[in-house]
Amino acid sequence: MTAQPPLTDPYQRRLSYLRLSVTDLCNYRCTYCLPDGYQGKAKPDELTLPEIQTLVNVFAAAGTRKIRLTGGEPTLRRDLADIIAACKANPLIENVALTTNAFRLAKLFPAYRAAGLDKINISIDSFDPDTFFQITGKRECANILRALDGILDAGFYGVKVNTLLLRRYAERTLADALAFVRARPVTLRFIELMQTGDNGAFFNSQHLSAAEIERGLQEQGWQLAPRLPHAGPAREYFHRDFAGSIGFIAPYSEDFCKSCNRLRVTAQGKMHLCLFGGIAYDLRPFLRAGNAEGLRQYLHQTIAEKPEHHYLHDKKVGLITNLSMTGG
Repeated sequence: MTAQPPLTDPYQRRLSYLRLSVTDLCNYRCTYCLPDGYQGKAKPDELTLPEIQTLVNVFAAAGTRKIRLTGGEPTLRRDLADIIAACKANPLIENVALTTNAFRLAKLFPAYRAAGLDKINISIDSFDPDTFFQITGKRECANILRALDGILDAGFYGVKVNTLLLRRYAERTLADALAFVRARPVTLRFIELMQTGDNGAFFNSQHLSAAEIERGLQEQGWQLAPRLPHAGPAREYFHRDFAGSIGFIAPYSEDFCKSCNRLRVTAQGKMHLCLFGGIAYDLRPFLRAGNAEGLRQYLHQTIAEKPEHHYLHDKKVGLITNLSMTGG
């Protein structure tokens, strides 16, 4: 498919970044998302590899340059390496990234790298093994950190760490985070807790604004780095005494949606113009039929409905009951 006019929303935001969930299934029991664990087995209607290939090619022709594979936990799909390769096969796609809880990462990563993976985001909500277990229900902290250091030692530096900012653990987690990035060329990003349909009480007790921590780092000499093309909304800071950097994803900040460049597609082929939007646009009929031209037209039609911003401040969370539905 030849390149088409790039997808641009009514607010002149170029949509160059696709977050593609490949499964809802997750093997963790995180307090903020699925405290009782994922109920049941993987849904039988996950997008197939041919459907993903059609999706990627149409989005690439429409201006997508970065694809992030998410879940649930995407590594639970046995064909994930094939999905990575399918994304990387399109020459218009500049970066293929993966967000993972890093379960069995040491074993799985070589295949993902060979398939063409460019970047990996690893979720580590605490560097303390006991706290990690309290948050995730898994005793995997030491294994994940060992696997991460192995990836760096192998010369793969496209690594970021995602750490959810929870009021209860914030002071200790910040100290551990700074120690972690002092000698490692890794960006660690604190993500503000977001309210969903299922976590209202937890959100009210544990939400902490990233602005408080940002101000503290600025006072300690951390400087804001320029935003890279096709990047997400994180604000990233660097310091001359640290090999790594610290970032913040703060969805409740005033300008969070101003530079939104992303679309989201669920594991069942539903497109969300906003993570917290109230409508899911069904792409599956086009994907099942391999109808690339029909999908292209549909994308350009529906993009006109993309909202200017979310309504989290008004407690409107749209269709999202938990973050495993779209990978955040």
